[in-house]
Amino acid sequence: MIYSLENSSIKITASTHGGEIHSIASKIDGTEYLWDGNSEYWKYHAPILFPIVGKVVDSKYRVDGKTYKLPQHGLARTSEFTLISKTDNEVTFELRFSEESLKVYPYKFSLKSTYTLEDNTVNIKYSVNNLDDKIIHFSIGTHPAFMCPINQNERLEDCYLEFSEKETSDRKVLTTDGYLSHDESECLKSIDTLMLSKELFKDDALVFDNLKSDKITIKSKISSKALTVDFNGFPYMGIWAPKDGAPFVCIEPWFGHADYEDFKGELSEKEGIISLEVGKEFSCTYKVTVV
Repeated sequence: MIYSLENSSIKITASTHGGEIHSIASKIDGTEYLWDGNSEYWKYHAPILFPIVGKVVDSKYRVDGKTYKLPQHGLARTSEFTLISKTDNEVTFELRFSEESLKVYPYKFSLKSTYTLEDNTVNIKYSVNNLDDKIIHFSIGTHPAFMCPINQNERLEDCYLEFSEKETSDRKVLTTDGYLSHDESECLKSIDTLMLSKELFKDDALVFDNLKSDKITIKSKISSKALTVDFNGFPYMGIWAPKDGAPFVCIEPWFGHADYEDFKGELSEKEGIISLEVGKEFSCTYKVTVV
């Protein structure tokens, strides 16, 4: 089921399927800022990554000595959420554990996604509650695809990313199978802008674990349309666009990341994993502001 929210500045739609947002559009001129999910290129809009981010080696991971299987980015993005509440400016969906989910992720949980409008900003909050009788372990993140260029008569090469701080950071290198290697590659060198091109993503996503910035803005050299992602508090960032030239760029705040290619430990031992005590809640919020 698709639900919509709007105010005087923007209108959004969000779905119970995957609990994800489907559209962020200007009420002023109709500009669409979020990818439309055209499956010819990529069938999602802004999927929630839970309880893993990226890939686990051979799609397998271990909990208490037992092996489980999960596809890339986990189970949330293909699951049906339930509408919990809706007001004029806010909607909340929930995914709860089930007998089926316990077969692939052996923890009892509640995952909520909440979308709140505030002027020309969408506040997006994810909350995980531990409903189990033991500590649960997970990663969580998001994979929003933003139109780039935002204006249809422009090219990707007209666009750039602007960081809120001057950055000097290597990227974590992905293997051809989509796992993290232990290598890093020079990427950002005392800059606060990064020009976009197909060539930039020839080796897959740019993955960072030490950015000083808490905001990244998509801008154009030839127009004033822009979009800012505020990801304060997220320790990892992925930036990705498909090699085939689809007109979008993903700015992906994460708690956690893909397995290292040689990782053989338990889920609880993964770098960046969240361990949540019985009865406790973990939450994180990012914001999308459009101009």
